[in-house]
Amino acid sequence: MKKNTDYLDDLLAFLTAATTPFHAVKNMRERLLAAGYRALEPTQDWDLRDGHGYFVERNGSSIVAFRTPQDPGSHRLHMIGAHTDSPCLRVKPSPEINKHGYQQLGVEVYGGALLHPWFDRDLSMAGRVVGRRDNGQLDAVLVDFKQAIACIPSLAIHLNREANKGSTVNAQKDLPVILGQTLGDEFDLRQMLLDYLVEQGENFGQILDYELNLYDTQAPALVGLKQEFVASARLDNLLSCYVGLQAMLQADTRQGMMLVCNDHEEVGSQTAEGAQGSFLMSVLQRMYPVAEKMHQVLHQSVLVSTDNAHGVHPNFANKHDEQHGPILNAGPVIKTNANQRYATNAVTSSLIKELAQQQQVPVQNFVVRSDMGCGSTIGPITAAQLGIKTIDLGLPTFAMHSIRELAGSKDVAMSIALLQAFYETPIRL
Repeated sequence: MKKNTDYLDDLLAFLTAATTPFHAVKNMRERLLAAGYRALEPTQDWDLRDGHGYFVERNGSSIVAFRTPQDPGSHRLHMIGAHTDSPCLRVKPSPEINKHGYQQLGVEVYGGALLHPWFDRDLSMAGRVVGRRDNGQLDAVLVDFKQAIACIPSLAIHLNREANKGSTVNAQKDLPVILGQTLGDEFDLRQMLLDYLVEQGENFGQILDYELNLYDTQAPALVGLKQEFVASARLDNLLSCYVGLQAMLQADTRQGMMLVCNDHEEVGSQTAEGAQGSFLMSVLQRMYPVAEKMHQVLHQSVLVSTDNAHGVHPNFANKHDEQHGPILNAGPVIKTNANQRYATNAVTSSLIKELAQQQQVPVQNFVVRSDMGCGSTIGPITAAQLGIKTIDLGLPTFAMHSIRELAGSKDVAMSIALLQAFYETPIRL
């Protein structure tokens, strides 16, 4: 197993670059290309060769990477799934607001975001912009302002004496971000984006539309007296994207393997590029154009759905089942739910436990309290669509869905080692 220090600086760089799902996929694409993987175009014929690596994107925000087995008689895939999106604030289509001399942008809440931490942060903006170039062609480009250009100041305690006794956030009234003070001219976000692109050397004449996220400019960091923790935005679920990709790039195997990173998990996955969409199935159908062969492969394949798990918070330990409270830096977590909010069963759980023993990686268990509702992942969705054996696995995390989350730095190398072993080890279930 590699040491944590072999990964942590690289992980922080990945988290810094991946400010939106579009930027996450761009970063993963660059890493796959550097490792010799070939980009496939959905509109062209695919000439897949044994033992070669490929990847295909959808919408620029989801990606499926795979390596075909070197043995053409191999009838299984070892698959890892994750998601590229995170709860955030997204800019509305007509966002310009001018009140009391302040220029603001209206935003929507994407996913189940924890809203209070968004106040009093230095915010930037990133995403995808679509416009008409000077030659008349429509084109899409990624933008990232990187510097702090916005904020949502809290209301002073003097004006809300009950703030520390519990307060709610009205997403419509309380969250419009402040860009600055009005200078007299009519502010137009599309013109601001056009000016930005022109400064970047892009030859656009008009901006038609955009998909933009606000994000915290505070850099990802290692924190704690012994740097025991990784603190960052978007750990849910870019942490899983990173460890899954590292495991794939390091795996030395003749077996078929695949990494699936879908967008829109945080809003239900029912989109063209989400886990409930057709993306993964379309890739599998092109890999195995004979339906009978594809179903034989899926019957013998296994999927590890990787998404963060709730670590037991020392200040709120009563929110966990006493027997199932994962600890940060104590290893990956097997997630189980009797009502099938997770896809783990005894067979797939045993598989991971056996691999963990072989790699000397500790594993933990998470079961939500019996008197609380349970979240879900892409695991049950993909398992139901493909009929594939699935386990839900994740790294324990604090402050999930906050603007800044916390995970264990030692868990990174342990998770990569376990997932790499999963890719490399022949499995017959």
